[in-house]
Amino acid sequence: MKERLEALRTEALQELGHVANPQQLNDLRVKYLGKKGALTEILRGMGGLSAEERPVIGQVGNDVRAAIEAVIEEKQAVFQQAETENRLRAETIDVTLPGKRLPAGAVHPLNKVAQEIEDVFIGMGYTIAEGPEVETDFYNFEALNLPKDHPARDMQDSFYVTDEILMRTHTSPVQIRTMKAMNGKTPVKVICPGKVYRRDDDDATHSFQFIQIEGLVIGPNIRMSDLKGTLLQFAQQMFGMQTQIRLRPSFFPFTEPSAEVDVTCAQCGGRGCRMCKHTGWLEILGCGMVHPRVLEMGGYDPDEVSGFAFGMGVERIALLKYEIDDIRHFYTNDLRFLSQFVRM
Repeated sequence: MKERLEALRTEALQELGHVANPQQLNDLRVKYLGKKGALTEILRGMGGLSAEERPVIGQVGNDVRAAIEAVIEEKQAVFQQAETENRLRAETIDVTLPGKRLPAGAVHPLNKVAQEIEDVFIGMGYTIAEGPEVETDFYNFEALNLPKDHPARDMQDSFYVTDEILMRTHTSPVQIRTMKAMNGKTPVKVICPGKVYRRDDDDATHSFQFIQIEGLVIGPNIRMSDLKGTLLQFAQQMFGMQTQIRLRPSFFPFTEPSAEVDVTCAQCGGRGCRMCKHTGWLEILGCGMVHPRVLEMGGYDPDEVSGFAFGMGVERIALLKYEIDDIRHFYTNDLRFLSQFVRM
């Protein structure tokens, strides 16, 4: 039996020396060391040996098994190393190649213009006030000198949720909320940015939803000249220091006197062109001195304080600033249009 074991070792090691791949290695492991392998078959005959021979043959059998397993493990390590090297070569990444550049996003032009407007007024000492987009009829109309039967309500077709709740048609309700929150204290100096809603048909210059920024100043001895100086500084900051403004008499229920504000056309410098319809001026906002009735509704005594207010549409400012001919470009999400503002 000892000779059979030694012959088995020689045969196994010789075959293992010619193994070319992991599959062959596994087949030889099963052939010699498996449950039905050659070594197991020989060792089953140990039952017929004497008590003195069994330990000797058992030790030889263990030595043969150890020798075969050692060669198998060595071969396995070689194959695994070769597989790892092949995978590393196949999966190599050339780090010197330029990466794929992701497209850069940018602030939407309307948000950009709104931020610029806010920065101008913050630089003049204003703070930002915000309020709900779903408003009560009281704050949206009645507190602004627009009672339920007032014909001026027809100027603002509205989206009503109930008879007393609607989508706000301007950010003026924020002014009333701010005045009430101040409990009659002065000074009040705020701008009120936000989305507003009106039942307008979408066209080149109108939208049912747009962004509005309004301003409110209240204090002792606030004059129309203060309003004009404020708006002149704003216009020059937005459109250039060469810009001039003019105020034209107008009507708003919540201000008295009221005015429309024009700026000199940025395209022609006031000489007249197609953009300004050859007038040299472009309308940008409405303004006026706060109506005494509105001051009273906000908790102030119009005999003690006065104030001015103004309001502008961000889309209109953006149209003029960037010389865009259709407001709908801002809402159609056309990357060809929006990408122009990435570096502006």
